[in-house]
Amino acid sequence: MENEPKRKRSAETVERAGTDGSAMPRTGDAPIMKPYDSAKVETRVRVNKAYKMFVNGAFVRSESGRYFQVQSAPEHEDADPDTTNVPRGSRKDVRDAVLHAKNAWGGWEKRTAYNRGQILYRLAEVMESRRPELTQSLERSGESAASAAAEVDASIDRVVFYAGFADKFFALLASSNPVAGPHFNFSVPEPMGTIGVVAPDRPALLGLVSTVLPVITGGNTVVALASERDPRTAIVWSECVATSDMPAGVINVLTGHAKELSTHMAKHREVIGIDAWIVDADLRKAVEAEGSDNVKRVKTHVPMDPEAWTDERKAQGLGWIERFLETKTIWHPVGL
Repeated sequence: MENEPKRKRSAETVERAGTDGSAMPRTGDAPIMKPYDSAKVETRVRVNKAYKMFVNGAFVRSESGRYFQVQSAPEHEDADPDTTNVPRGSRKDVRDAVLHAKNAWGGWEKRTAYNRGQILYRLAEVMESRRPELTQSLERSGESAASAAAEVDASIDRVVFYAGFADKFFALLASSNPVAGPHFNFSVPEPMGTIGVVAPDRPALLGLVSTVLPVITGGNTVVALASERDPRTAIVWSECVATSDMPAGVINVLTGHAKELSTHMAKHREVIGIDAWIVDADLRKAVEAEGSDNVKRVKTHVPMDPEAWTDERKAQGLGWIERFLETKTIWHPVGL
């Protein structure tokens, strides 16, 4: 009976002082929380997105600490800051990204073609789940809602296309060659290594996907320079890559100025090939000249019309994979 008063006290409602000095009711051990103050919800400070480059599976700032500003479309300034700071990559950032891409290449090329296809398909799944965010990012850069949605859909479909092609292109490009002698002669495609990509400014998402995916489908790794006009969408896409099954270092995305970084890519001796979509004719010539110094394979292009990137006959296919593959010919004696 001595414990009876304690049981009664534990069942009673006791008051606990809140952080603002007011009393807060408490029943037993379960606190009864105050209703959330709606006025505080309206005045809370928004947590804005910090955009970073994507290197070796991680999001990093530029080693130089430099940034450049990207303007949002006027109709989206209420939801986002009218200007956003985006890292401005440097020569050192290019070197770091190339190093990680080179280290990742050995593991990526040794994966089976079927496994690479599975990984690419998983990337398409993640993009599908983040479709609203990708669409909103394109709208923020000035695209209409319909155009942004169509570009995201085309980008996802393009990833699925290369996922299906991953275990088929080898059979289409390999051959058994006729020879006059007691030998077999085979030609087989092999990946080259690390490829530098300068993505077109428009379309920001579809252009990046269309230039990066065929490179990695063939077993290469890539260092890509995102659209200077809309680098934010490239970073959102990089988040899809980071949360898929893509091994770290296979896809690396830098942001910055093409005039500064494209020539650094072309000079780097560990970059085996360049795929550059550049408007400036003088810059295209400079990239070709720098690439010729170390005898790398350089493909420079005048950017296509943005609508042309949705054309399956022009912007995807076996030729896009083949351009950064080497053909290896093997001779083997008959009977051995």
